[in-house]
Formats: sequence, C-alpha cells, structure tokens
Amino acid sequence: MRPESRDPGFGIGDSGKPGFGGSIAAALLAALCAFAGAAGASAQSIVEPAAAEPASSSHESAPVVSLLTVGPGEIFFERFGHNAIVVRDPASGETLAYNYGIFDFDQEDFLLNFARGRMRYRMAVDELADDLAMYRDEGREITEQRLALTPEQTQRLVEFLDWNARPENAQYRYDYFEANCSTRVRDALDRALGGALHAQTEGRSRGFSWRLDALRLMAPEPALMLLIDLGLGPYADARIDYWQESFVPATLRDVVAGANVAGSGTAPTPLVGATHELAHGVVEEPPVLPPDLRWPFLLLGLAIGGALAWLGAATHARTRVPLALFALGFELFCGLGGLLLLFLWFGTEHRAAWRNENLLLLNPLCLALLPAWFGILRGRLRDRRFARGCAWLVVLGAGIALFSKILPAFAQANLHWIVLFLPIHFALALFLRPAAAQVHRV
Repeated sequence: MRPESRDPGFGIGDSGKPGFGGSIAAALLAALCAFAGAAGASAQSIVEPAAAEPASSSHESAPVVSLLTVGPGEIFFERFGHNAIVVRDPASGETLAYNYGIFDFDQEDFLLNFARGRMRYRMAVDELADDLAMYRDEGREITEQRLALTPEQTQRLVEFLDWNARPENAQYRYDYFEANCSTRVRDALDRALGGALHAQTEGRSRGFSWRLDALRLMAPEPALMLLIDLGLGPYADARIDYWQESFVPATLRDVVAGANVAGSGTAPTPLVGATHELAHGVVEEPPVLPPDLRWPFLLLGLAIGGALAWLGAATHARTRVPLALFALGFELFCGLGGLLLLFLWFGTEHRAAWRNENLLLLNPLCLALLPAWFGILRGRLRDRRFARGCAWLVVLGAGIALFSKILPAFAQANLHWIVLFLPIHFALALFLRPAAAQVHRV
C-alpha cells in the first residue's frame, strides 16, 4: 500500500486507494464533528513544457495511449470512480498509469489547507499492473479505451505527462469540481488533440448541475449525500455542459467514446479505436438522478411539526421532557450548522459553499434558544421574551427562504430542506409563547 492517497474525485481518499468521493464530505465532517464542507478554489492553469522536435521513431514503435476508467467502489470515497491515462511503450516494454488526484497527509499544513479550501494535490506514475490488481481486489469495474491518436498527438501527450510527473511540476491547485483526477486527465487529452475535445463538448448539456451529479453519485450513502447537499450553495446549481460534467470519470469516458478527431482523409474518425472491459464490477451503478425529496420531506416536516405542536398543547407537565430534549438537539444542530456555513462562506475558499441559502434554515440564532429549552427541561417555566423573539426571527428567516424560491436571484435547489425545517421551527416557536408556559404549570 502506498503512503500517498488517491482522490476519489471529490477529494477524500484513503492511503493509496484511488477513488473519487469526498472533499465535500471531508470538509463537512472535519469542521462539525463529521459534518462539513463543500466548495472550492479555482483550478490552476497548466504551464506547458517547451515544444520538442518531432519524434523520429516509426509509427509502429510509437506508444499506445488509453483512457482507463474505474467504476465506483463500495466505500464512500470510492463512489465517484477514477480516471487515469495509460501509456504502453513498445520500446521500453513499460505500461504506466498516469494518475492525478494524489494527496499526502504528511504534507505540511495539509489538514489546515484542506479545511480552508487550499488543497495542493499532485500526479503520480504507477505500474498499470499494480493498479489493476488493486481495483480488481476492490471489485470495481475497469474499462480501457484505446485512443486513435496520431504519432504527433501521442508524442505531444507523452512528453507533457512526463513533464507533468516531474517533482517540480507534479503539484496543482485542487478543486473537486474543476481540477480533480478526471478533469486533469481531460485537459491533458484535450491539449494533445489541439482543443478538439473541448470544442465538441462545450455548450452541449443534458441539463445537469454540479449538485445533481454529486448527489446521484453519493445516493448509495444517504447520510453523506444529505450532508453534502446541505453544504453546497447556489454555485453548485449552475447548469453545466459536458465539458464541465467530465469531472465525473464515467462522463469523461462517455465523452471520449463519442468524440471524433481529424483523420487522414476529409472525414473525421472516432477518437476511440477499441474498448476493452478489463474487469466486471460488483458494485451497483449509481442512479441516473438523485432522489426527489420534496414530498417526503414535506410530509416528514409536517409530521414532526404536528407532533411537537401536540406535545406543546398537552396539559400534562411531563410532555415537556421529550419536547425540550428534541428542541435542544434540533436547535444545537441548526445553530452549529449555521456557524459552519458562515465559516465556509467567509473563512474558506470553498466557493461551492459560499452564499448558502440554507443559512436561513440552519440559523445561528438557534444557539440563543438553548438556555430557554434547557430551563424548560429543568421545569423552570417562565415568560422568555428574548427566546421567543429569537424563535420567531428564525421562523421569519425560514419563511423568507420559502418565498424566495419565486425570485430568480435565489436559485439554490433547497426547497426540500425548507419544507422540512419550516414546520419544525414554527412548532417550537409556538411553544415559547406565554400561554404555553401557563398550560405547563398545571
């Protein structure tokens, strides 16, 4: 097992295991006891190596280049899959896999930079046989696409990869949407093709967004999917084209499969010359779309809100115990969650978490309600004007979040969270009214 870790694509990895699954998850979990993070720094541009003279080797001895795509694994950080560029060199007999998305926990200030969204990742070169053995042990699907590159394109790509693999060039500014293990492979291929891949994918879209892809791929891990969804702001809801969506390894595989390049004649030829399935995966493929949670969350929010209202209206004093216990946990979750979202917005470069409209639901004001609910749990029932005012301000914020959905400036896809949290905030605010305190003195 290698000392470095390979990114699943979002950026959490384990030692030496390629995957593609959780920078967003890692930021969320690290900043709030396993609950935090999503958003990124802009991708670092590639500084090109000096142009080289055309190779004198014959076409027959030119290296063969492939795109290797690894399907999702069973562990959460493997859910997105992985891409690598494979180069078979007949002259040396070597078959190497060029992998991006490598990070090392021993790197100076790694955890601090990770939390602040200033991640420095790198590429690494491995023997293909070692990687294939690891992926097969994990039961992951492996697909190899032999690319029909010209000798000049192959030379340009191999020279760039060798230059990029040098220690002084290997590191790059990581972004889980725009500079991950898949997009760096995409960019290297596009550079060798003279921009043909970008030209054929830019502006073509199936209507997906960063959020939609992230959530559907994390759907097998529901808790993590929900944390990621809470942490993503409106940036993640922008419509993306196939070029941008190639941050998902399987999408890059499909993009490459449908690409054409200029052939020796006038008609373009397919970029992929042959496709080989090297291993059949045992992990179920992710859904095409993430679950639609609007109706389930609406029903759940109404059910919880109704139950809280019933407990609050009951005349027996012992009903305050379950109500107060729930309120303490709920207000603590919302308050700390709101502080985390503020930190991600103003204290980090995770731009996908900036201006998160869930701040109107996970309101830091909820922390001001904790003393009141603790007092209610202890049986100290008195008029709490400050707490009552804070509670209704929280309800007002949630109400603004609901009505903002009719405005184009509030484009975040968080309606399901609104219809879940609003009834709960409303029911808890009702209990803090003076009349409720009098009822529970009986």
